[in-house]
Amino acid sequence: MTGRAEQAHRTAARLGALLADAAVGAIGAADGLAAGLYLRSGTTPGLLRLAVLAGLPAPLFRPWWRMDVDRGFPVADAYRLGRRVVLPNAAEAMRRYPQFAAGLPFPFGSLYVPVTGGAATFGVLAVLRRSVPEAETAEAAELLSCRDRVTRAAERLGAELARWEHGGGPAVVWDGEPLSVRPPAARAVESRVGRFVWDPVSDTVSADERFHVLLGRPAADFAGTGRALAETVAAGEGHQVLAALRETAAGRPPALPLPVRTAAGALRLMELWAPQAGRAPGPCRVSGTLRDPGPGPLGDAAADLLPDGVLCADRLGTVVYANPRAAQLLGRPRRALVGRPLWDSAPCLSHPACEDHLRAALLSPGPVHFHVSRPPADDRAAAADRHDGALLALSVHAGPDLLTCVVRPAEQPVLPVDAAALPAAPAQPAEGPGGTHGPAPGSPVSGSGAAAHLYRPIVLAIALTEAVTARQVSAVVMRELLPAFGGNRLAIYLLQDRHLYLAWETGFPDGFLAPFEGVGLDAHVPGVETLTTGHPLFFDSMDQMAATYPGLALDADVGSRAFLPLIASGRLVGSCILGFDRPRGFSGEERTVLTALAGLIAHAMEKAQRYDTEAALARGLQQALLPRRLSVHPEVETAGRYLPGTQGMEIGGDWYDVVAAGDGLALVIGDVQGHGVQAAATMGQLRSAVRAFALGDRPPDEVLSGTNHLLTDLDPGQFASCCYVRLDPVTGVARVARAGHPLPVLRHPDGRTEVCDVPGGVVLGVEPGARYPVTELRLAPGAILALYTDGLVERPGIDIDDGVGALCVALARVGASAARPGGRPLTSVADRLTATARHSADRPDDITLLLTMRRPAPPARAGASRLRRASS
Repeated sequence: MTGRAEQAHRTAARLGALLADAAVGAIGAADGLAAGLYLRSGTTPGLLRLAVLAGLPAPLFRPWWRMDVDRGFPVADAYRLGRRVVLPNAAEAMRRYPQFAAGLPFPFGSLYVPVTGGAATFGVLAVLRRSVPEAETAEAAELLSCRDRVTRAAERLGAELARWEHGGGPAVVWDGEPLSVRPPAARAVESRVGRFVWDPVSDTVSADERFHVLLGRPAADFAGTGRALAETVAAGEGHQVLAALRETAAGRPPALPLPVRTAAGALRLMELWAPQAGRAPGPCRVSGTLRDPGPGPLGDAAADLLPDGVLCADRLGTVVYANPRAAQLLGRPRRALVGRPLWDSAPCLSHPACEDHLRAALLSPGPVHFHVSRPPADDRAAAADRHDGALLALSVHAGPDLLTCVVRPAEQPVLPVDAAALPAAPAQPAEGPGGTHGPAPGSPVSGSGAAAHLYRPIVLAIALTEAVTARQVSAVVMRELLPAFGGNRLAIYLLQDRHLYLAWETGFPDGFLAPFEGVGLDAHVPGVETLTTGHPLFFDSMDQMAATYPGLALDADVGSRAFLPLIASGRLVGSCILGFDRPRGFSGEERTVLTALAGLIAHAMEKAQRYDTEAALARGLQQALLPRRLSVHPEVETAGRYLPGTQGMEIGGDWYDVVAAGDGLALVIGDVQGHGVQAAATMGQLRSAVRAFALGDRPPDEVLSGTNHLLTDLDPGQFASCCYVRLDPVTGVARVARAGHPLPVLRHPDGRTEVCDVPGGVVLGVEPGARYPVTELRLAPGAILALYTDGLVERPGIDIDDGVGALCVALARVGASAARPGGRPLTSVADRLTATARHSADRPDDITLLLTMRRPAPPARAGASRLRRASS
């Protein structure tokens, strides 16, 4: 390894040690079960990766190693919005984050705190803890205290990471697999833990007395070198110890404890860790522990006699004890069980459905019971054991430091058999390029079905309920579905006039999709045939596809493809193409799951098409109702801006208007509750009513009272807020009435900006006899009055008062360019106040702004006025 690569590994090790300490500390701060740290990806923008997982086995939680910052998950919200997320129990998690709760449907609570330092947000610190019932006020108070302690821990970590970057260190990012960290034991086990330190420069090992006791060799017989340490373990395992020592000295410690055996055959678990941050470059001293994982000789002897099988595993899933009956029932020798991860220790436990039960055992307060198919017994045990039946009943009990699994034969299961009828599947594949799960590049893959079991269709279903456009549906499929099956390419075609047209595409090479665009239902192409026959088409390689459709241009393409029909309740919607950049097989289980998921996508796309029709109508209606031009006055300048929301229907009921009222101007802004055609129609009725009252120059309170009566009589099932200002351009007197609308903001000519104290009445359409008081303001020449809707100042996780304060600061700064004589037009101020929102793809609500300014007197005119006052 080159010096540069060695230095990079040592740096990563120091960063990992820093993060591991923070995660373990967060568990103690929150009295938690486990903690995880997500960091920004250095290769994929908008992606968070799990860097450290303390207290839980990382392989069991592989689906949560990656987190898109735009997903509806608490980790993503904490990072994107920069705020803490507290979920005291599963009910609150389901209410606020249904996708997250569906993926981990267990009774636990959780905390999520952004890790920030200076202006940078590095990631999120997440802690899982016991559930807090809503009625338990004492428990709720304790949860808030935990939240504050975790927040302080995140702040300390953020400050350290900021110093790391500012001190010349590399960017704090993470793109590897997460580190599995063992939290401190709940009970003292000092008598069964030995410690040692190896110096790679001098090749010397110093150890305490317990270390030698656990090795079963007197200290006087120990040569004190790394090779001597390796020679004290069982034959055939010494090279593993030497390799682990050297890798750790180079900054690459093993992720899990290393199981070794003494010369007498006793199991020991060896843990090594990398040097802490700040150590000098070069090979570093390695610290380690040697642990006796079992309950001791007396406990071993007692458990060995039990009629049921018993396995014990630590909180990271490593089996530390198995009695003879467990080995017999699981069809494996004890030596093959102990020292291995629980889910890998026997074929019947490696099925993804069993992994789900193990996750439940780790996160739930009570025991978890399930059944599995009994593995075939070997010849020696077959004759004596066939009467025990074909199923095994497992009960997993979680303690603070150990999982205890009881195994019994079960001929008549009393609980649903999740995995009994399913063949055991291999463990999940490693994470492939780009973060998707799959095999190494270039290797053919046989469909194991593991991904199909791992993926929860309910997660996709919940995500699709929140998508309303074809683009949003496609983005959900790309984000939620493809990674679970190792795909990275997607194309969705929709049927229009009996032809297929591309609605979304990402990842496919140039030219591959050209033969499918605009083809009719009589074309001989897979995208059409999968739709017309209703049967999916799977091609393990492009050679297979070329042989089936020789007329398609596929020369430069590689990989495999799946063509899925999009059919909703018998109606043809379109077709979906999933792409994989290397050959792979599709198991029968994967084909079944993907076909079923295609039905969900079809229903979502059909809903999206209806939405597009309604949205087009609403957009046309709203554009017709918004003013094409504003009434003008020589003494007053106005500017209005409207930005539709980007979530949901995207069309709301915001409006603004400037109307000539007698010898003055009426300034109006309003916001109808809701979105869609109904909101736009109600907005049109209110705008017409307010405009009619304004043209008659009615007082502001009468305008709002009359409009309120109208909306109450119409009873559209909606209400609206409104602010009405009658301005005298000559004197600058503004009479204001407000119906549940945000307070106006006034910028004075000297730059002072204030939120106007304008008492108001209830929103329109709620109380027929509501009254609306009138407040008088005065606008000096050069003053700017800002009327706005809450979409401009309100954001998730940010108090609306803070948003109004930010508007005041921005108006004070940018308003100077228009307030001085001969300055920039007011439209430029409106553009600058809405610039951030205009360029944002995430606008939860409509944004409307109306600015009004009394024109400042030109310098010449001001001089003439002074001369007239002098002569008089």
